Amino acid sequence: MSRSGLPALFATTILATLAFPLASHAEEEQQRETWRMFIADHTKPVVRAIDLETDKEIGRFDLEGYAALSLSDTGRTVFAVQGEQNLIHAIDTGIALSDHGEHRDIEVKEPRLLETTIRGQKPGHVVAHGDDLAIFYDRGGKFDLLGESALLDGKAELKAYDTTAAHHGVAVSTGNHLLVSVPNLEAPVKEGELPPRLGLRVLDKEGKQVGDVATCTGLHGEATSARLVAFGCAEGVLVARPGGLDGPKLEMLAYGDKLPEGKVSTLLGGTSMQFFLGNYGEDKVVLIDADAKEPYRLVELPLRRVDFILDPAKSRNAYVLTEDGKLHLLDVVDGVITKSETVTEPYSKDGHWRDARPRLAVAGNHLAITDPRQSLVRLIDTDTLKETRTIAVEGQPFAIVAAGGSGATH
Repeated sequence: MSRSGLPALFATTILATLAFPLASHAEEEQQRETWRMFIADHTKPVVRAIDLETDKEIGRFDLEGYAALSLSDTGRTVFAVQGEQNLIHAIDTGIALSDHGEHRDIEVKEPRLLETTIRGQKPGHVVAHGDDLAIFYDRGGKFDLLGESALLDGKAELKAYDTTAAHHGVAVSTGNHLLVSVPNLEAPVKEGELPPRLGLRVLDKEGKQVGDVATCTGLHGEATSARLVAFGCAEGVLVARPGGLDGPKLEMLAYGDKLPEGKVSTLLGGTSMQFFLGNYGEDKVVLIDADAKEPYRLVELPLRRVDFILDPAKSRNAYVLTEDGKLHLLDVVDGVITKSETVTEPYSKDGHWRDARPRLAVAGNHLAITDPRQSLVRLIDTDTLKETRTIAVEGQPFAIVAAGGSGATH
């Protein structure tokens, strides 16, 4: 062979050698999408895990009391908050998503009940912000801060903070600071009841207050969108903006005279767009843009709202279920209802606030709706709002969260 043929042979050999590990890597890597629903019964102390690929129950977790459910930001942990039993159980969803720049990996394991239980006097809200978890106790006069990753590893260390007095409040971790509700200790309170909320204060991670208390009468409802945190108040929606070393800056978005009488008490935060969706009374919702000259857009509903939720993947979509059993698709950009379909029998809002009524969760291209009277979870296509199938669930399926996503497996 002549010298002129050697470089070509060498290059061909190198390329062929490189091709083998690349091909092998491609064969080992597969794309997978997995979704799981975690469903609490209305009265029984149990949470069930259901796999949406098979519609089968893959986990049953016995508790000490009926539970409200919340899901962490990462989707790795479900919190079963049992206020009447003064404890919280944590469930590892078994799904872990990790970002690798140009792609995302997914790791899937069996769901499991974590050994660590969190105890305190009437736990209320569990608010996740990144790895930080803030757990507020209505009767304890404190809240705890801990890390989700440490909790999952069985090494959770809770750091307690004082809330000045017992009240039905909330705490949110934002970087190096904490946003904490403040009770009104001068208001008359009947025996056995808790004082109302009068505002919000900022604490550093050592528990020292930064700045003055911001007025937020009757504070209730909080949500995060992008780097903003919002709270519902009688005067308007209080927004906390990043403020550097001095802590978050608090700004009140007053309702003004263009909105009818009412207030926001439940908030949801947009993911891929910065906005908030809040209730406004029982038969209206408001879209909130904190940077707009007119921050509020009011949307009238046909009837009273039973539940509502944002779609994290389809950023224009919000879903509202009204008491006539109709599901409404709300376009959050245009601020209009674009589609409505009947999905359950009517569930009246009259009666006790905790009566068994449907709850919503988004699982990929499906909206899951619990139907406690029929012992079903109904799966609704998020584009057509048509029911695709049902899953029978023992008892009265009530509170629901969905964890999952898509990614590469190795």
